[in-house]
Amino acid sequence: MAEKIDSLELVLEKHIPEDDLRFVKRVLYGKELRSLELNEVARAAAVESNVDLKGFSFDAEPEDLRPPRIVRVGLVQNSIVAPTDAPISKQRDELHNRIREIVAIAAECQVNIICFQEAWTMPFAFCTREKHPWCEFAENAETGPTTLLCSELAAKYSMAIISPILERDEAHGDILWNTAVVVSENGVVLGKTRKNHIPRVGDFNESTYYMESELGHPIFQTRWGKIAVNICYGRHHPQNWMVYGLNGAEIVFNPSATVGELSEPLWPIEARCAAIANSYFTCAINRVGTEKFPREFTSGDGKPAHKDFGHFYGSSYVAGPDGSRTPGLSRVRDGLLVAEMDLNLCRQVKDKWGFRMTQRLNLYADAFYWAAQPDFAPYIYYEHSANPAKPSSSS
Repeated sequence: MAEKIDSLELVLEKHIPEDDLRFVKRVLYGKELRSLELNEVARAAAVESNVDLKGFSFDAEPEDLRPPRIVRVGLVQNSIVAPTDAPISKQRDELHNRIREIVAIAAECQVNIICFQEAWTMPFAFCTREKHPWCEFAENAETGPTTLLCSELAAKYSMAIISPILERDEAHGDILWNTAVVVSENGVVLGKTRKNHIPRVGDFNESTYYMESELGHPIFQTRWGKIAVNICYGRHHPQNWMVYGLNGAEIVFNPSATVGELSEPLWPIEARCAAIANSYFTCAINRVGTEKFPREFTSGDGKPAHKDFGHFYGSSYVAGPDGSRTPGLSRVRDGLLVAEMDLNLCRQVKDKWGFRMTQRLNLYADAFYWAAQPDFAPYIYYEHSANPAKPSSSS
């Protein structure tokens, strides 16, 4: 049943009177965002390609000493095209062609930075725990066919591209990583980042394919602002979001692959909370559709053997540092969400709420240090005890 529901927004609009709906949306989404007027060419192409196209604007207060810092970002969610039993080259090539179509629509919408979903060039096969044939999708992050395609599209449309792939690290023994490659608007590879946190939850035990990144929390300076990429499961870790902010990120993209039964109640909350706590924009991207595999696999949570993980529910959205957010894209269709941002809003929110000024990093740095020690004891008061357990350096 849930797989047939297009979006939460359509359910609300269907059942809630207009005046009440305005109040509900204010509570759910913060201030009402201005809809973008996307051109007719883009809208017609989206209809022809069956792409859910939406556009919204995050405005900031006008300033006397700084001009607006306007950037348009695009979030892409898509289903796989070829079936999972097709040749690997066919699966990848058809996804390449599909993304070409969607990027062309984004260019018509004047998108400056676009981000694709996690491991966009393949079905999300990691949780089958089969190595063959899925490892064939892995490719060199700098010179592989997907990065060459992204470099071509970036230069053609003067658009920075974030391309999450399965990386084969040829310089280090052909090991695999869950990686996002960042390409500048000139088609030059700025660098790459990798998934910092690896899930081991039910079907999603991805450590059979790759392990946690050792690259940390890099920031990429683009023509339009400083961006970062927090891949999928990292969104569940507040410290992960925080360090991107400490390093200066103004927009953090979260390309993901997650199914309804597992995570949908968490999805609308986490990226929005991160935007508020860290005074930057967040872009939550989830793939869409149900991917069925040729052979059954078992789950880590005792379920009978099965051939799919469930429904990837899309619902990609953007959240602002002031707590506002866009409606989500469809739960069942490919989509492109265009968000225009004035990055001046980041500093305006810092000035208003003072979260950075009051965050007291020294206090938490001490707590994190001791919590990581083998002899750590939680700092707890007990009845009849005048001296709770506490690290001596914090006494």
